[in-house]
Amino acid sequence: MRDSRNQFRARSAGVSQRWTAYHWGGLTFLVAVICLLAFLAWQIRHYLQDEQKSPVQTILFSGEFEHVSITELERLIRTSQPGSFFALDVNEVHELIEGHPWVYRASIRKQWPHTLQIYLVEQQPVVAWNADMVLNPFGEAFNVAPEPLELPQLFGPGGSETTALEGYNAMQQLLATSGLAISELSLSERFAWQVQLTNGIRLNLGRQEFMDRLQRFIDVYPLLAKQDKPIQYVDLRYDTGLAVGWQQEEENKTDV
Repeated sequence: MRDSRNQFRARSAGVSQRWTAYHWGGLTFLVAVICLLAFLAWQIRHYLQDEQKSPVQTILFSGEFEHVSITELERLIRTSQPGSFFALDVNEVHELIEGHPWVYRASIRKQWPHTLQIYLVEQQPVVAWNADMVLNPFGEAFNVAPEPLELPQLFGPGGSETTALEGYNAMQQLLATSGLAISELSLSERFAWQVQLTNGIRLNLGRQEFMDRLQRFIDVYPLLAKQDKPIQYVDLRYDTGLAVGWQQEEENKTDV
C-alpha cells in the first residue's frame, strides 16, 4: 500500500515537472515572438520613414491656374515635409497649399508608391481692393499686389467688401448697356457711392437710390456727350435733375 502511494507521488511529481517545463517553454517562446514582432515593427517603421528608401518622387499638380507658381509650391512642400512618402502629413500639406494667396481651394491625396497628387482651384481676381488687395467673385479679399493685374479699383471701409462688389457688379451691368465701364468705385464710411468711368467722368451718386440715379445719368448722357466741352463730373444727388461740371470750366456748373 505504501509502495503504491510512493509510486503515485512520483508520477505526480513527474507530471508537475513536465507541466512546469512546458509552461516556461511556452512563455519563453511567446516572449521571443513578441520581441521579434516588436523588432520587425521598428524596422518597418524605420524603413517607411527613411526618405532615401521611400521618397516622394513625384508631385503632380492639376487644375486650371495662371498665377500660381508650381515651382514655388513644390519647393514649399519639400521644405516643410522632408520625410518619406509614408511620413508625409497630407493635412499639413493641405493647410500649406491653401495658405498661398493665389490658391482658393486644394485637394490633396497620396498615390502609391511615391506620388503626391494636388488639384488646385485658383483665386479669380475681379477687382482691386483699397489699392493693396484683390477681391474674388465672392467678395473675399486675398493678399496679392493688384498693380500688374490692371483691375478696376474699389475703395471702401473694412468689412464692406461684399457690399462694394455687389454695387460694382450692378452698376457695371447697367452701364454696359451704353458702352460705359467703371474704372474706380468708392464707398464712403457713410456708404455714399462715387464712380469714376473709364472715359474720365466722375459720378456722385450719394447714399440712396443710387441705381435710379445712375439710370438718370445713362438717360441724359447722349445729350451731354454732344456738348463741345468734355465732362469732368456729374452730380446726381438730387431728387430730380443733375449738375454737370465741365473740365475747361471747373468753377462753373450747368444744372439740367
